[in-house]
Amino acid sequence: MPTPAGDARITWHRAPRARAVLAVSHGAGGGIEARDLQALAAALPPLGVSVALVEQPWRVAGKKVAPAPKTLDIGWRALWPALEKPGLPVVAGGRSAGARVACRTARELGASAVLALSFPLHPPGKPERSRADELLGAGLPTLVVQGGRDPFGRPEEFPELPAGTELVGIPHGDHSFVVPKKADIGQQEALARITGAVAEWLARVPL
Repeated sequence: MPTPAGDARITWHRAPRARAVLAVSHGAGGGIEARDLQALAAALPPLGVSVALVEQPWRVAGKKVAPAPKTLDIGWRALWPALEKPGLPVVAGGRSAGARVACRTARELGASAVLALSFPLHPPGKPERSRADELLGAGLPTLVVQGGRDPFGRPEEFPELPAGTELVGIPHGDHSFVVPKKADIGQQEALARITGAVAEWLARVPL
């Protein structure tokens, strides 16, 4: 689909009798093949939530480096009418840089809620450069799903969250929710915890 930032792509995983749409975009270092995004695309449609995986224009063009946040927001905004087209409540989401985009734009676009996967609270090793304001400023019901050893921000590093914002930690998960082989949970269990937390939240959050 054309946007002012270049052509983007939406891959739909539709629920047979959908009650909502979860639109999620990828991070700055990968695409919609990310394990958490693919797990959600498989798990949620049977539960009545269509999943729209959004590829930003830079990724569609085959570039290896994401552009500035402002450009990411431009591409996301331009796709919003297509995400709303089914006439259902839309939850804005993303992983890492995509989560930041969702937090920055959800309220103005009329999203019902925000899903932030691996929110990059700060650059690795630089906790003083906090991006908490983006998360706290979303102004909508928000779920953060964060790996327990994410170098961009572990669960215990997050500030006190306002009412309506929840945080679920995935033990031993890194920024991509990879868990070490020696961990007391396996990779599939970690992904199941992610999809379970998101499904449970979507079942009770007002949309």
